[in-house]
Amino acid sequence: MNVLFAASECAPFIKTGGLGDVIGALPQALHKKGANVSVILPKYGDLPLHFKEQMQWIKSIEVPVGWRRQFCGIEKVHYQGITVYFLDNEYYFKRHGSYGFGDDGERFAFFSRAVLEALPYLDERPDIIHCHDWQTGLIPVHLKVNYENNPYYQDIKTVFTIHNLRYQGVYPKSVLSDLLDISEHYFHMDALEFYGDVSYLKGGLAFADCVTTVSSTYAVEIQTAYYGERLDGFLRKIGADLQGIVNGIDNDSYDPKHDENLYLPFDDYKGKSINKAHLQEILGLPIDAEIPIISMVTRLVDQKGIDLILHVFHEIIGLNVQFVLLGTGDEQYEEAFKYFEGTYPDKVSANLYFDEALARKIYAGSDLFLMPSQFEPCGIGQLLALRYGSLPIVRETGGLKDTVIPYNKFTEEGNGFSFANYNAHEMLHTIEQAVALFCLQPNKWRNLVEHTMELDFSWSSSSQQYLKLYQELLKSDQ
Repeated sequence: MNVLFAASECAPFIKTGGLGDVIGALPQALHKKGANVSVILPKYGDLPLHFKEQMQWIKSIEVPVGWRRQFCGIEKVHYQGITVYFLDNEYYFKRHGSYGFGDDGERFAFFSRAVLEALPYLDERPDIIHCHDWQTGLIPVHLKVNYENNPYYQDIKTVFTIHNLRYQGVYPKSVLSDLLDISEHYFHMDALEFYGDVSYLKGGLAFADCVTTVSSTYAVEIQTAYYGERLDGFLRKIGADLQGIVNGIDNDSYDPKHDENLYLPFDDYKGKSINKAHLQEILGLPIDAEIPIISMVTRLVDQKGIDLILHVFHEIIGLNVQFVLLGTGDEQYEEAFKYFEGTYPDKVSANLYFDEALARKIYAGSDLFLMPSQFEPCGIGQLLALRYGSLPIVRETGGLKDTVIPYNKFTEEGNGFSFANYNAHEMLHTIEQAVALFCLQPNKWRNLVEHTMELDFSWSSSSQQYLKLYQELLKSDQ
C-alpha cells in the first residue's frame, strides 16, 4: 500500500504548529506498521539549509494555475525511512514564513495542482493521497474534476483530515476560473460554494473519499452550530462518514528519560523535582519544592482561553503558586502578562517568545499544565505535559476531553483535572482542587504523576486506525 501525505508543513523541515508535528510523526508510525508512506510539501524559503543541500533533483514540470502555466521543480530527501518530496517555485514559496500572505489562495491552488501533476514522476504511484487542512483541500477536487478521464489517476483514493475547522481558505468566486480551471457547475452548496465564496476546505470535505478529524469529540462538536464554523450543516450531512482519530506524540522525540534539553533526564518523581528546582532557578523564581508551578506553553490567542485566565489571574496567584508562560500572540494578551510579571515578580515568569528547549524544560519542571481552550481539535500540549509528568488542567472540549481523564479522589483514577463550561470561576475552582491535592496530599500527588508518566500517548494505536481506514477504502473498489 502506497500512501502519499500532502501537507503544508512537516517537522523537522517546516513547522508552525501541531500540523507539523502530526505530519512529522504519523508517517513514521505507519511506516513501522508496514505501509509505504511518503510526504509531499512546498519547498519554502525558510527550509533549513542542510535539508536543501541533501535534496536530489528529479524533474521540472509545468503546472496549470487557471490561465497560467507555472514552473515546478520536483526534489526529494530521504529522512528516517520516509521519502519527502518538495515542490519548488520561488515566486510562490521563496519568502519568509509559510502563511498569511495576500496571495495564499493562489499559492496553495498551485501547490494542490502541482501535487497531482508531480505524481507520475514520484518513486511510486500512490494508492491513497492523504490531504491535510485547507491548503490541500483542492487535491480531491481536482482529482475528480480535472483528472477523472486520465488512466494514470484512476482508482487513487483521497482522505481529507481537518486539523482545525476555523481555518478554511475562503476566496472569491472568481478563483474558479482565475486559479482553479473549474467550471461554475461545481459552485453550489454540495461542492465548493460557501456563502457566495469558494472554500478550499469545503472542497476537501465534499470531494474526498473519506473525511477524518483529530479526535472523536471534535468530530461530534463540529456538527453543531457552536463549533461548526458555518459548516456544521454540511458536516452533519457527511455524518457517519466523518471519523475522529485522536493524534499521538512521537515518544522517541519526546522522551524525558533521554531528552538532552533537560537539566537532568528523568523517569521518576525525584528526577522531576530536580528539574523543577532548575526551572525555578533559570527563570529567577524562588526555589521552593512546596510551591506548585502552573505552566502554559501556548499561542496567545482567544481560542486558547486566555481571557478566562486574565479574568481570575489575581485569584490564581492568591493560591500561592508560581505561574510560568511561554508563547507569543495577540498584543493585548502579551501586554497583560507583562503587567502580571511586573506585579508579581516572585511568582510570574512571562516568556513572550518561543524556544523548544525551554518548552521542554517547562513540561519537565512544572507541576500543572493549563489548557482552558474554547475549542481544541486535539491538542498536543496536554499529551506532552502528561509525558513529562505535568498534570493537565483542561476544559472538556475536543481532544482535551478525549485524552484527559479527571482525577477521582475516591478511586484515585484519572490523569489530570477538567471543567465543563467556558467559565473563569469554574476553571478557578478546578485549579483550587488541583493545588489542594498537591499541597495537602503529596503522596497521592506523587503516585498520580508517576502513573501518568507510564501512559502511552504514542501514535501506535491511532496509526493502526488510519491503516484500517486505508485498507477499507482500497477494498471498497475491489
